[in-house]
Amino acid sequence: MLYYLFEWFRQNSIKVPGSALFQFITFRVLLAVLFSLVISMVFGKRLIQYLLQKQIGETVRDLGLAGEQQKKGTPTMGGFIIILAILIPTLLLADLHKAYIRLMLFSTIWLGIIGFIDDYLKLRAKRIAKQQGVAYKKGDKDGLAGWFKVLGQVVLGLVVGYTLYFNTNTRVWREYVGVGLPADTTGVKVVTLGKDKKVFVEAREPITTIPFVKNHEFNYSKLLPTALRGLTWILYIIIVIFIVTAVSNGANLTDGLDGLATGTSALIGACLGIFAYASGNIRFAEYLNIMYIPNLGELSIFIGALIGACVGFLWYNAYPAQVFMGDTGSLTLGGIIAALAIIVRKEWLIPIFCSVFLVESLSVVIQVSYFKYTKKKKGEGRRVFLMSPLHHHYQKLGYHESKIVTRFWIITILCVAFAIATLKIR
Repeated sequence: MLYYLFEWFRQNSIKVPGSALFQFITFRVLLAVLFSLVISMVFGKRLIQYLLQKQIGETVRDLGLAGEQQKKGTPTMGGFIIILAILIPTLLLADLHKAYIRLMLFSTIWLGIIGFIDDYLKLRAKRIAKQQGVAYKKGDKDGLAGWFKVLGQVVLGLVVGYTLYFNTNTRVWREYVGVGLPADTTGVKVVTLGKDKKVFVEAREPITTIPFVKNHEFNYSKLLPTALRGLTWILYIIIVIFIVTAVSNGANLTDGLDGLATGTSALIGACLGIFAYASGNIRFAEYLNIMYIPNLGELSIFIGALIGACVGFLWYNAYPAQVFMGDTGSLTLGGIIAALAIIVRKEWLIPIFCSVFLVESLSVVIQVSYFKYTKKKKGEGRRVFLMSPLHHHYQKLGYHESKIVTRFWIITILCVAFAIATLKIR
């Protein structure tokens, strides 16, 4: 809203102090970070007080983990803080006509609604049990059914995949390496960079970035036989659905220790912000020899709000946590990160910069699979880890919660740095 106000001032030659600054994305990104920090910290305090008054607290299972009983009654559904701290600065400062901004607003609201319904149904089950005088056990069949949450993630994957494949405003541009202009000049852009005129060609196929190879690009149509390449859009959407579902669930599994998912998401957001800014700026893209994605720079404002929201929420979510994000926050953060990675064409780097999410998910898959296998073969289920997800394994080993979280953050920082370095490692 502020963006359009100052744009109107500029178009009508109305001189307002500071209005020219709104033309610069970097200034609006910094404002987005600042606004989201203020919103999350100020609104967060009030929401925590409201949740305490309504007795909307976390129910803790007895898992034999150190400090788990201290978390009992801690307010949950704090993901509202993150969602509002993302949406408000984006609506104020971003150009809402950009397809990428609209797509991310939809992703945030959609998964936020699904996470809220899940948290609300769990709280309702808890209240009903209390009214009936029955002991409530977390883990009973309450909340949304697992298939329904997956269905919501599939819908988001469909929307993201369809938009990126068919919307003409979400296509990437690649530098043309031939002599002169290409034979078909439709979708050709000539840009003067320094003394040279660079020719960029609009890519109509789904192209992404892959690390450690010379040209850094991969066309998804190559995964299909030539005769079936007309169905590439189906393959692409299936891949997008898988990524969105996997990362969203990975973030949900990671949200088990105070500040773990929040801090990790902020670091991943910073990584994606660098990718978005570099690919959205034609000069940086040309210098780094990476694909140029028009209109992507505006997405940096959304990412700035995401980082500020996570850091502001961490103020209350750090050990000992005053509030938990619940599925309202964890499902949303995972979906946002997945959608952003796909939009900036860095989805093949997800195993690197989302390594914590990946390892947490794999630990659960390995634990459950091995338990079922040994129970079937030997009549007694055995475990690989003391407990899954992986962060609980280290708790069982006697590591303090804050030490585990800090070390996972350090691992994420190293992985993020390595992911950024892959831009030039070929």
